[in-house]
Amino acid sequence: MQIVAIHDPVGARRHSAINLLRNIRVYDNLELMLDGERLDFVDVASPPAYHAAAARLALAAGVNVLVEKPLCLTRGEFASLEQEAVAAARVLMCVHNWKCAPAYQRAQALISAGCLGAVAELTLIRLRHGPAGSSGNVGGGERWRLDPHSGGGILIDHGWHTAYLAQSLIGDARPSAVSARLESAPGSEVDEVADLRVEFPAGKIAHIFLSWRGPARRTSAVIRGTDATLEIEENRLTLTSRSGLVEDCSVVDALDDSYHPSWFAGMAAEFERAIAHGSDAAIAQRNLAEAEAALAVIGAARESNRLAGALIGLDVMF
Repeated sequence: MQIVAIHDPVGARRHSAINLLRNIRVYDNLELMLDGERLDFVDVASPPAYHAAAARLALAAGVNVLVEKPLCLTRGEFASLEQEAVAAARVLMCVHNWKCAPAYQRAQALISAGCLGAVAELTLIRLRHGPAGSSGNVGGGERWRLDPHSGGGILIDHGWHTAYLAQSLIGDARPSAVSARLESAPGSEVDEVADLRVEFPAGKIAHIFLSWRGPARRTSAVIRGTDATLEIEENRLTLTSRSGLVEDCSVVDALDDSYHPSWFAGMAAEFERAIAHGSDAAIAQRNLAEAEAALAVIGAARESNRLAGALIGLDVMF
């Protein structure tokens, strides 16, 4: 997989790309890049509000598309993009890179091996001092997290990741209902704290707590099964059986940060496999199912908060 061209509307970031990558062609217009290059794929890494339009242009040009999370911002956009991917016979996928984190790959392996028994409940916690990139960067591109018009808020930034992780860890089940409470700063439309209860079939439950007001950075999970409980704290995994036997299942990984570049290799390999197997193969279809469910959970969480935490049923149809 080789990067041959970059599109960015911001001149400072185009200049940065030229300095970072040799022999790269840089465009200020996406349509010109799609017309002028023979591309196998496009990776859409703009602020979320622009994802759907960029992905639509790439699919129309006959190019496979990988989109940084979120895939898009509405269920209507999702349905349209999915239809266009089918019509173009091209792969459309979202970067679900937390599934490639060594800690969660180990967790999934333990679950698949039956070490926990049947997973019945899980808790995912993400505490941060604030949104990534809020202190500014080249061109200010990451400050979208604090802009409601760009798709900002913790539900999109971290909620998307926890939604697809919960779905995967609980057995690829589709969520059936959500209740949630959200908090924003005074005068802000952007959610900074989110407390969700996500229900799945057969009485399975995921608790998700997200905050940009944390006293310290913390990434943790507890997965409870019928036979054992798995606790995850960064790269430390502890499996405790019902008999009281404790096993250290920790992994080696880079220090936790906002970007996790080492995980992208796994995601890129999955995307390459999806292209090789075709747009209707299981790899791409599972990813789109996770994306649709994440959109449904986020939308239901907002509606639940508007209704003082009421339980909102979901109709995830993919």
